[in-house]
Parts: sequence; structure tokens; C-alpha cells
Amino acid sequence: MKKDDCIFCKIANGEIPSNTICEDDEFRVILDNGPATKGHALVLPKEHYADLFEIPEDLAGRALGMAKKAGEKIRAALSADGLNIVQNNGECAGQTVSHFHIHVIPRYRNDGQLIGWKPGSPSAEELAEIRKAVNGEADA
Repeated sequence: MKKDDCIFCKIANGEIPSNTICEDDEFRVILDNGPATKGHALVLPKEHYADLFEIPEDLAGRALGMAKKAGEKIRAALSADGLNIVQNNGECAGQTVSHFHIHVIPRYRNDGQLIGWKPGSPSAEELAEIRKAVNGEADA
């Protein structure tokens, strides 16, 4: 199902022109208009899913396969030194368009991008508490 007011639905289905680098029946991969690096692309499903929690698991898996295919093409064509695959869910996680998409970001030595995080240092006890909460385990 497409969403009439979704810009990514319109782009994925060819209603709005884009710089498409590959496509199949389920996805369109386009160059990002506001790229982090040269060749930054977006994998867009042609059907509307707001985020990872809405997209069917099998389709999410195929989206990752399409990201791999696009990454291989980009890396070969642009001689990228590495690649980030990024998928954000929710505004606080950096999602700016409410349509599931995967960023394929080629990386180049000294490209100046800071895609990452500052590692925390939880104690063993904190990690055990988190594991129990996530797994629904009762305290012993």
C-alpha cells in the first residue's frame, strides 16, 4: 500500500524524478539529495512502511540484500574505501522521513564524516539487568 502524502512513496514509485541507481519490483535505490559522502544512496521500498517495526521481516531482509547490491555497485564505481549501512527508526534516532529506508553511505579515507557513537561503559550488573528486562526474566 502506498501513502498519498509520503514523498518517499512518490519517489520509489517514479512519480517524482530521482537519480535511480538500481531498482526491482519491491525497491528503488536513489542517490540522496543531501549526501553524507559522494555516492550516498537510499533504499526505498515501493510500499509504505513507517519504520522497521512496520515492515514485514522478510521484506526487511530483502531490503538489506538490495543495500548490499547497491553498495557493491557504488564501491566499485567510486572506489570507496568502506561502507556504512544505516537505518534509523524514530525522530530521536535521526529518522526524518516516516517511510522505512536504508542509507548506503560509501566511506573514503579522511572524508570527515563522524558516523558513530561514544561507547558507554556499563557494569556487568547493569548489563545483566538490561538482559533480564529485555528477555522478561524475573529477578532471582
